[in-house]
Amino acid sequence: MDKSPGLLGAMLAVTGIFGMASYVVSKRLRELGIRVALGANRKQILGASLGRAFRLLAIGSVTGLFLGLLAARVLAFIVYQATPKDPLVLGGVTLTMLLLGMLAALLPARRALAVDPQILLRDE
Repeated sequence: MDKSPGLLGAMLAVTGIFGMASYVVSKRLRELGIRVALGANRKQILGASLGRAFRLLAIGSVTGLFLGLLAARVLAFIVYQATPKDPLVLGGVTLTMLLLGMLAALLPARRALAVDPQILLRDE
């Protein structure tokens, strides 16, 4: 069975998540710089920059799992030797996409940690 449609779908999803996370972090760089200047630690900055992305990932994972259960017969037809509502396939896909999404959201958040707050506050 050809795996390229699945890989293409995963790449599109990761690209979208990365783009959304990069956009959100770039719009909030000034706020994050102020938080760093006021003494926020790395964990607080990561939480502020990743919070929305993780909420969206959780909602998307639950929705995808629910829709996967609803489309169980189609899933069994597409995936070779999968029974309808196969927990290994549904759980594996959900977990893989959740981990890929977390990684895609973590990269822009790490970039926000590296920004010097003096430069952000001076730039008007």
